[in-house]
Amino acid sequence: MTIAQPGVVVGLDNGGTMNNATVLDAAGRFLVDQMVENPSLVRQGPEVAIKALGQAFDNVLELTDTPRPAVAAVGLDTPGPASANGVISSKGSTNFSQPAWRGFDVRGALEAALELPVVYNNDGNAAALYAHYQRYGAKAAEYSSISAIVGTGLGGGVIESGRVVRGAAGMAGELGHVYIPLDGLLAPDQPAPVCNCGFRGDVESIASLTAIEQSLLPYWLSRYEGHDLADAPSMAVAAKLVRGYGERGDPMARAIFTQQAMAIGRLFTIAANFVDPSTYFLGGGVVETEPMFREWFLAAVREHTALREEQAQVASFALVPDLDMAGARGAAVAAFSALQT
Repeated sequence: MTIAQPGVVVGLDNGGTMNNATVLDAAGRFLVDQMVENPSLVRQGPEVAIKALGQAFDNVLELTDTPRPAVAAVGLDTPGPASANGVISSKGSTNFSQPAWRGFDVRGALEAALELPVVYNNDGNAAALYAHYQRYGAKAAEYSSISAIVGTGLGGGVIESGRVVRGAAGMAGELGHVYIPLDGLLAPDQPAPVCNCGFRGDVESIASLTAIEQSLLPYWLSRYEGHDLADAPSMAVAAKLVRGYGERGDPMARAIFTQQAMAIGRLFTIAANFVDPSTYFLGGGVVETEPMFREWFLAAVREHTALREEQAQVASFALVPDLDMAGARGAAVAAFSALQT
C-alpha cells in the first residue's frame, strides 16, 4: 500500500470488547476497507485500556505502511455518557462500569500516551457523523439526521446542519437513556427492564445486547420452553447467538427483535417532535446481519415510528453505512475537520 502523505489522521473506535482503527488521508480517502481490530480490555480498567488503544494505533499504521510522523491528529470515540472533552460520566456507563472509569479523562490520557492531538466524540456521535456525511456529502450542512446505534448498549447521535449536537455538558444525543412508554411494548407479565445506568424503561434497557442478556432472553426463554438457547453455557453466550436465530426466522428471536424495533420506533417518534430530522439512521450489531433480516428490522422500526403526514413525506429511514467501520471512520472525519478549522 502507498505510504500516506503528511497530514493523515487516525480514527480509533473504542468499544466494549474491541478497538477498531482506520486511517484517513489528506485527500479524504480511507486507507483500509476492513476492520482492523484488537481487544479493547476496557473491563481491566483505564491504564490497560489506554495501552490497548495505543496498540490499535500502532497496528493500523503498520498495516497501511503509514510513518508515525505523517499523523497530524487522532480521532477517538468511546461509548458514553462522557463530556465533550472525553471525560467519562461520573455515573459510569454500560461499558465503563468500574469505579476507576468514573470521571476519567480518556481523551487526555490517550493524547499524553500518543503525544498527538486527540479529538473526541462518543461512539454514537462518530457513527452518526459518518452516516450523515456519507449520505449528504457536500450538502451535509443543509440536512439534519438522528442515528440509533445498537450494540452492547445503545448509542446515538443528532446531527443538525452537518454538525454534531453536543449540548452544554457534551452529553446530548445519549439516546439510549431516553425514557419511552412501555405500554403495549412489553408482554402483560413481562417485568419492566432496568438499564445499567439505573433507569427503568429507557431505550437501552430494551434495545441493546445487554438488554437481551439481562432481561429479554430470560423472559422469552420462559415462554418458549425447550428452546435450543436454554442449553447455552451462560446467558451471555446465548444472548450473542440470538441474532443468528433471528436471521433464520426463529419465533422467539423475532419476538425479542420486535420489541427492540418497537423501542427504537418509539424513540424516533419522540425525536420527531423535538428534532424533526431529514433522516433516521439505524446502525450497530443489529443490522450487521443478512440483508433480509436487516430490511425486516428497519421496516419494523419504521412501522413503529409515528410521524405526522408532513414529516412522512420528507423523512427517510436508512442504515448506517459500513456498519462496524462507521465509528472509527466518523472519529477520523471529526479529527480531519478539526484540522481544517
